[in-house]
Amino acid sequence: MTDYSVLLVFLSTCLFVSATPGMCMTLALTMGLSIGLKRAFWMMWGELVGVGIVSVASVIGVATLMLQYPQVFAVMKYVGGAYLAYLGVQMWLSRGKMAIPEKMEDSRVASPTELATQGFVTAISNPKGWAFMVSLLPPFISTDAPMAPQLAALVSILLIVEFFCLVLYASGGRTLRHFLLQGDNVRLLNRMAGTLMIGVGAWLAFF
Repeated sequence: MTDYSVLLVFLSTCLFVSATPGMCMTLALTMGLSIGLKRAFWMMWGELVGVGIVSVASVIGVATLMLQYPQVFAVMKYVGGAYLAYLGVQMWLSRGKMAIPEKMEDSRVASPTELATQGFVTAISNPKGWAFMVSLLPPFISTDAPMAPQLAALVSILLIVEFFCLVLYASGGRTLRHFLLQGDNVRLLNRMAGTLMIGVGAWLAFF
């Protein structure tokens, strides 16, 4: 079983990466602004299912690849880090899907199924999520212990942290409404988030 020191490091990593504004957190923020926290929970359930699938698929596939071809794993770390740095630059310039929009438009009334589907699709198609799972999750798996209990512990921590961050963003949505509707402040927030994302990309590549 994964020891407590490794779990603590993994928890800190998850907090840092999940709290960084990305597609899923931007979606939660927008949902909080438009439909409120209660209805945004439907989107969160779908997003968490998607994150769980991505994490398990990444660990199983990449862990096997890592054991057989460690050089390929190293290349994937550099590619993932470079891509996150690219996304950070895009956010700094207030461009790309991961940047927080400068204008929030009213959304139509969506059903719980539509909201859950939107969260699921966003998680599955989130390059930040895939890059994080592929680059960081497998190294926390020890080859000297059974994979299943380790994976269960890591994924549980990941989903709890992800849920906490989603709730935080959605809850702050309405409070930040006037702040976010001011273009200059939105650009400043995107630049702060972009800087953090570039830092994460560098860490993925060189840690």
